[in-house]
Amino acid sequence: MAKKEELKVRPLDDRIVVEALEAEVKTMGGILLPDTAKQKPQRGIVKAVGPGRLRGDSGERSPVSVKVGDEVLFGRYGGNEVEVNGVEYKILRESDILAKIAK
Repeated sequence: MAKKEELKVRPLDDRIVVEALEAEVKTMGGILLPDTAKQKPQRGIVKAVGPGRLRGDSGERSPVSVKVGDEVLFGRYGGNEVEVNGVEYKILRESDILAKIAK
């Protein structure tokens, strides 16, 4: 079995790297959606988290409220899309994350 490569992207400040989950291919009523009708995914798994935003002149960092492995909801058009080793990721600010999915 191939070992999964470690993500070699380290986000800065309050930025978070998220791997988007696949968009739905079937509606709740059972209708299959063509590729052109699929919406951009809004859920993902946190893959890397920055150290937090600097606060004022004190040099202290505000802790980030998500951690690696959390499933999150984010705005459809928020953040920047990047590709690393053939995998698509989104780099978001902490404020772009709308909610954390409770398990």
